[in-house]
Amino acid sequence: MRIDIATIFPEMFAGPLGTSIIARAQEQGTVELYVHDLRDFTDDKHRSVDDYPYGGGAGMVMRPEPFFRLHDFLCGGFGDPEQAPEPDDAGTGIRPYTIMFSPAGRRLEQQYVRQLACEPWLLLLCGHYEGVDHRVTEGLGAQEVSLGDFVLTGGELPAMVVSDAVIRLLPGVLGGAGSLAEESFSGSLLEYPQYTRPPQYRGLFVPEVLMSGNHGAIAAWRQEAARQRTASRRPDLLR
Repeated sequence: MRIDIATIFPEMFAGPLGTSIIARAQEQGTVELYVHDLRDFTDDKHRSVDDYPYGGGAGMVMRPEPFFRLHDFLCGGFGDPEQAPEPDDAGTGIRPYTIMFSPAGRRLEQQYVRQLACEPWLLLLCGHYEGVDHRVTEGLGAQEVSLGDFVLTGGELPAMVVSDAVIRLLPGVLGGAGSLAEESFSGSLLEYPQYTRPPQYRGLFVPEVLMSGNHGAIAAWRQEAARQRTASRRPDLLR
């Protein structure tokens, strides 16, 4: 898989995308990650990416040109062509699955993350200021995505979240399929509580059944614990 990220703050990604599981996935060749500075795709000496909104209003709006130029640059063959998808239906070239982060977008959920993990190429667009000229979403066929019902300063943090959530689902990244099969949202339940040594700490105890060696009883306890946790915290999942 290949992931490209468009941002005006590329320095924000060095730590999150260069450590832990994401770093290992890149070292293994499972994913290729590229972070692009949108200011490199401007044509004025000030490297301007924003302007006043038509119709008036507070704040500034990101201009469409840098986004379109970056998209054209990528589809023109940047990077390893073997990591790109097949030509589009029109036969005009390769196109990434493009996401624009916006509070007005569809809410990010695990089922959608699994869908994204099946895409060979993602392009994540990070907006800022009062938003991005809507022609970017229209012209690039971008899917608008939101992390939830709250507002962030820009799309950089959502881009990191999507990258992490998607990459950990790629084959071989986490090692065993069991880790993914028992996670929260892998079915309709939250994951059951986890425990490790010591068996007692500051008056808090590990449930006896987990130390019994009875795998059937352990599986039943975990299923019921997951059901109770889901009913208490996310009853909407049970519905």
